[in-house]
Amino acid sequence: MPAPAAHPDPRLLRAFVAVAEELHFTRAAARLYVAQQALSRDVRRLERELGAELFLRTTRQVTLTPDGERLLPHARRVLAAQDDLLAAFAAGQARPLLVDLNFQGLVTGHRVLHRARELVADCELMARYESGLTGAAGELLAGRLDVSFGRFAGLDPALRSGLAHQPVRYEPMAVVLPEDHPLAGLPEVPLAALAGETVYAGAGNPRTREWTGLACALFEGRGIRLAAPLPLAVGDEEFERIMAKNRNPVLAVVDFPAMTRRVCRPLVSPVPLSPVSLVWRKGLAHPGLDALRTAARELAEAEGWLRRPDDGWLPAADEGVLNAGEPGRGTRTPARR
Repeated sequence: MPAPAAHPDPRLLRAFVAVAEELHFTRAAARLYVAQQALSRDVRRLERELGAELFLRTTRQVTLTPDGERLLPHARRVLAAQDDLLAAFAAGQARPLLVDLNFQGLVTGHRVLHRARELVADCELMARYESGLTGAAGELLAGRLDVSFGRFAGLDPALRSGLAHQPVRYEPMAVVLPEDHPLAGLPEVPLAALAGETVYAGAGNPRTREWTGLACALFEGRGIRLAAPLPLAVGDEEFERIMAKNRNPVLAVVDFPAMTRRVCRPLVSPVPLSPVSLVWRKGLAHPGLDALRTAARELAEAEGWLRRPDDGWLPAADEGVLNAGEPGRGTRTPARR
């Protein structure tokens, strides 16, 4: 039996803890945003270095061995100490905080970021644009991004397990129409009026699955078809070109950036809501994150961002995730027309 490694690699310990907590290699790999084969290699390497079998693996389940049970509390303490060290260093050095705003022109994230910059003027908060929370989630878990915005309930549970969130806003949804579309002359578009329409909602874009999932829940039972995947457009100019060529209505939010020869109309009866959360990696400590959370709370209170209209609509999945948060969240208010 080989002698135990003098200093086990923290990456190997992190792999071990993820599997020990999930008792499932696939879920643990998704949580760490690594390939399952790579995770399995790391666990086997740690077992070789420690000279002990840590898991009993069968085709039906994964369980900890007595040695695995013995290692788990020690591994957790080592990783917690490492996280504390890195957090203290980050806070002390005030490294730039990387904040994903999804894409340029969306109002909610920009307003929170601008207010946070006012609160910590000596701290650098750098904007990034990943286009969707699903795309950003892996970057958050890998440490290549720090914060993002989006529909937290739309993420895979394995990804959510490594992330924290704070609800910021229920954004009323809208539809973007060609200016000559029969519905373009209406000040508001009832959802029933979209029956028979084919609406684009990012289908096929792997970075915005949370948005497509929201659209599918909204369209179900209403006779609205989800547009088939289109070539992935990068940048505002290409997105406008593809949309102009396709001419399908586009599911959006009321603050969606203006598009050439298109009009944006609020959706009503009911008012569908897009739940936006501030999302970050669990364990992240940074003065910029504290400022973002404070800014989000200030704006939500001042603007009524977390008040829901009486006829507001959310999927059941989002209701469950959001109701598990702070007291008073989800207050209803009469719909504004």
